Amino acid sequence: MSKKQDIMAATLDLIHEEGLQSVTFSKLFKRANVGAGTIYNYFANKEELVNAVYKEARILMGEYLLQGYNPEASLYERFKCLQLNRLNFGIQYPKEFLFIDSFSFSPYISPELRNMEDARHSSEVVLSLIVEGQKQGIVKEMDSHLCHQLIHGIISSILKGYYIDKYPLNEVQVQQILEASWKAILV
Repeated sequence: MSKKQDIMAATLDLIHEEGLQSVTFSKLFKRANVGAGTIYNYFANKEELVNAVYKEARILMGEYLLQGYNPEASLYERFKCLQLNRLNFGIQYPKEFLFIDSFSFSPYISPELRNMEDARHSSEVVLSLIVEGQKQGIVKEMDSHLCHQLIHGIISSILKGYYIDKYPLNEVQVQQILEASWKAILV
């Protein structure tokens, strides 16, 4: 890992452990094992650093969501693929998932970054799937962004319970979650 990556990883760890307001450069120096000047070589301030961490997490999530996605598959199979990838991303990358989930609407994240093109491709895939389902009369007529937020919220809520060991996620439960999230948007 490069020094910049060490700093970004330490930032994500500290945000996850202590919350954004508790993250100081002093703590970052210790956690990333770098000198004070090193951080300033890469980031002008805390806001710039947090935005860089957010951007990297969003890119990772966007790429993860589209793994194995087949645009030729049935609407249902594409939906299941996207939702399963969203769930698996949260299981594989809990710090990144919670950071994105917690800060996507924060004023700390710049509007340009919140709407960045790199991560939006996966969002556009989800939104177009919803619109396609609505045109076919399968998916409820509602704003596609609200529908997307609804299915994201289901996975987010499940993952938060999973993170605190409220319940395990075995294969049967994963399939039940996928079915429930599909039924949540059906007509």
